[in-house]
Amino acid sequence: MSKADFREYTRDHVVSFRKTSEDFGGLSNMAPGYPIRVLRYHLRTSEALYQACRFPHLPHVQRMIIEETSPMTAKMRSKPYRDDSRPDWDEVRVKVMRWCLRAKLLHNWSKFSALLLATGDRPIVESSSKDDYWGAKVADDSHFSGRNVLGRLLMELREIVRSDPDRLMELPPLDITDFVLVGEPIATLVRQVRLDNSDKTSAERLKKDELGSSRSSRAPLQRQLL
Repeated sequence: MSKADFREYTRDHVVSFRKTSEDFGGLSNMAPGYPIRVLRYHLRTSEALYQACRFPHLPHVQRMIIEETSPMTAKMRSKPYRDDSRPDWDEVRVKVMRWCLRAKLLHNWSKFSALLLATGDRPIVESSSKDDYWGAKVADDSHFSGRNVLGRLLMELREIVRSDPDRLMELPPLDITDFVLVGEPIATLVRQVRLDNSDKTSAERLKKDELGSSRSSRAPLQRQLL
């Protein structure tokens, strides 16, 4: 998908999002209220996690990004260092984005899965005025046009939630070099559910005798559906 083709979408037939305050604004990486815990670090948004993954060799930059309270500020803080992104960034960025979206889902399962399923079978489009790679631009009064890679990854994730949710009980680290956060290798994430709308999370209990045989036959977590 790193070389995804351009697509055209009819505006009346899609779920589009641009601002986090919109009905489907939670689909945005900028959306607050979807925290992710990686190692001992509390990341406020999937945007901060994605941007931090650019710089495994610069732990001080990663720390600066993940400590920002605003996702837009986290993104902007990374900009001066973009030329020093990991050398294979263009090749791995879609894999990283897919992983970050799945991390967002695992640690906000009830809320984010419900939002994904609420889109039904409609195409999901990130509406953007500038970015037709991750999103799609308004082509005319009736259409969006762009690669819409973020929207397509969200549709891929929606299909997993709908047809094979058990496949996302755990999320192993990406199989790429230097997948680290502030100098530590990123570990497997476990699905968490929020209880009674509180901020407390409880990891779903996974019994070894229940998972042993099923894990070996389960399709790999990183298998692409789209």
